[in-house]
Amino acid sequence: MPRQSRLDAPGVLHHVMGRGIEKRNIFINDADRHDFIERLGALSNEGAMDIYAWALLPNHFHLLCKTRNRPLASSMRKLLTGYVVNFNHRHRRHGHLFQNRYKSIVCQEDKYFKELVRYIHLNLLRAGLVDDFAHLAQSPWSGHSAVLGFCEFSWQDTEYVLSHFGHNHNGRSNYLQFVKEGTGQGRRPELVGGGLVRSLGGWSEVLALRSREQKVIYDQRILGDGKFVQQVTKGLEDLEKRNLRLSRQRIDIDSLAARVSRQYKISVGELCSGSRRQRVVQARAVLSWVGVRELGYSGAEVARYLGVTNSCVTRIAASDTRPPVEELIEAL
Repeated sequence: MPRQSRLDAPGVLHHVMGRGIEKRNIFINDADRHDFIERLGALSNEGAMDIYAWALLPNHFHLLCKTRNRPLASSMRKLLTGYVVNFNHRHRRHGHLFQNRYKSIVCQEDKYFKELVRYIHLNLLRAGLVDDFAHLAQSPWSGHSAVLGFCEFSWQDTEYVLSHFGHNHNGRSNYLQFVKEGTGQGRRPELVGGGLVRSLGGWSEVLALRSREQKVIYDQRILGDGKFVQQVTKGLEDLEKRNLRLSRQRIDIDSLAARVSRQYKISVGELCSGSRRQRVVQARAVLSWVGVRELGYSGAEVARYLGVTNSCVTRIAASDTRPPVEELIEAL
């Protein structure tokens, strides 16, 4: 079964999780953890995302954030790729570090924000990585210590977190009490993914609905009730239809190059000539983006056709700066 496309838009709340391949450790020492944290901070400072809660465990991490001026996929690619390169260099290893792709769940904020902050920040205690609840407040490996003011991570939006617990000086004490009350809850499977069971809070609620012959809209990528699922997925149908149409067509690169050349009023020969003329460079960028991101060709295939290096194509396709491709896509 093909994996579903990610859901993302500016201001959407995400619970992001990443695990080591074959359950191996992704954090071996403090240098690893500091490197990861610095990269998280850089994303926040660049305006890519707002970060509310996070936790680093030996073989996985949790992150609660909202996207801002950059898609989540771009931010996570920058975070994880840079981290893996440094990790492999530090530990003299090669190959993949993370298991498949990271998991991201769109979350209904008004219903789940406080619960998710608590769940994520209690991870170190549940895993036995700190001795007790008091020591959790002093650990630099989760955002809990920053919310309480024991550690300073200026990039973490602790004010927004505390605003959910009161706008006066009691906000911090209310937060602490709320988190403490969750120490006996154990694992919360309904908070780590989307779907009907999780959105309704457990199988008992699902069975109750079935007994009343009621149906609820749900989506594996979303943690929220039926109304929220409808709001999030509104407008995605046209996008999915377009992607399905493009994948079925799978037009060849020759045809794509001809269309790009007509749009930019250049010849196919000039497109593949290595010319640095601005119009030609722009046309190559559009062909690279659409070929890799929309039609599923590999960077190597596109690079061979254009007569450029693989890195040239992959850099364009992975860039946060999207070339003007909509007119071409609509014409495909």
